[in-house]
Amino acid sequence: MTPVELSRTVLRAVRRAVDAGELSVAVPVRAVVAPPGPGGCGDYATNIALQLARPAGRSAVQVAEILRPHLVGTDGVADVAITGPGFLNIRLGGADSAVASLVREIGRGSYGHGDALDGQVVPLLIPIPYDLRAEVVADALVRIIATQGGRALVQYAEPPRTDVATPTATTTPTSPTTPMTLRPVPAPEDPTPLGPDAARWALLHPAGHDRPRIDGGHLLQRESNPLHRVRYAHARTRALTRNAAALGFTGTPGDVPGADELLGALAEYPRALRVAATHRAPDRLARHLVTTADAFLALQHLVLPLGDEKPSAAHRARLALAEATGTVLAGGLSLLGISAPDYL
Repeated sequence: MTPVELSRTVLRAVRRAVDAGELSVAVPVRAVVAPPGPGGCGDYATNIALQLARPAGRSAVQVAEILRPHLVGTDGVADVAITGPGFLNIRLGGADSAVASLVREIGRGSYGHGDALDGQVVPLLIPIPYDLRAEVVADALVRIIATQGGRALVQYAEPPRTDVATPTATTTPTSPTTPMTLRPVPAPEDPTPLGPDAARWALLHPAGHDRPRIDGGHLLQRESNPLHRVRYAHARTRALTRNAAALGFTGTPGDVPGADELLGALAEYPRALRVAATHRAPDRLARHLVTTADAFLALQHLVLPLGDEKPSAAHRARLALAEATGTVLAGGLSLLGISAPDYL
C-alpha cells in the first residue's frame, strides 16, 4: 500500500465513522500520512484526528479512538496504535507492508528521481586549463542532476580572479541555478591506467576537497576495496535470482524481519540522490552505494533455502528485496558512469 493509497484508506475510515454517527464532521479532501516521528511506531502515522478534533467538538485522542477500529479492519492494515496527542500510527501487513511497498516502488523504475531541480538549468563551470577530475565530476553530475528534473550546462571558464571567492565542488550553491566552478582537488597522477570504471570511482568516491588515491587498490577484488563491494553486491543479487530460478521460485514482495539496515539504506536512496544533485557532490551518491552494498552483503546468505529446506514466503520476500537492492546499485553506478556486471 503506497502513501497515497493509505491516505485514501484513512479518509474512508473517517467516512465510515461519519456515516455511523460517531463523528459529526465534514470529511476532508486529504489525509496526510508520513513516517512516524519521535515517539511514534509502525510504518506510517497520520494527524487526521488532530485535524478533526476541533470541528468534532472532541479531543484528538477521542477522535483517534473512534477512527482506530475503522482502520484496523481494513485490508493491508495489521495494527493501529494511538500515540502522543492523538496520532494514529499504522502498521501495514503482508503484501501491503512498508517493505513490500518499497520493493514494488523500486521495481517500477526511476526510483529516487524527483523534482528538486525541476525545469532548472544548472551551470557547471570547468576551469581552464583542463582538469580530468573536474571533467569526470561534471560528466556524472549531468546525469545526477537530470534525475531531479534539472539540466546541467557544462561550460569551460578562465581561472577566476584571485580576489573573488568561487564556490568549490563541495560548496552548497546559494540557489539552484548559481554557477558553480568545479574545482575538486586534482588527482596526484593520471588514473586512466586503472581502466574506466576504477578510474572514475577513484575520482568520484572522495569528497571534492579530498585528494584522490590513485593506486592498484581500486582493482583488488577484496573487501578492502569499496568499489569491489558495490559491484560484488550487485552481481550477487543477479546470481541469487538465477539460483532461485533453478530452485523453482521467484521473488514476492513482503515483510523481511532483521533487514532494517538495508531497508533504511534503500529508503534513503532518493535523499542521497537529491543531495548529490543539489550539492553538486557525486561522492554523496558513491558513498551511499557503499552503505547499501555493505548492508546487503550482511544478509545475502539468508536469501536462498539451505540444505533440504523448501522455499518459503520468507525466502521469496528476501529475494524480492535482494533484486530491489540490485536495481538501486546498478542505477547508482550507471549515474556515476560505472558498469555493473551481472557476473563478477
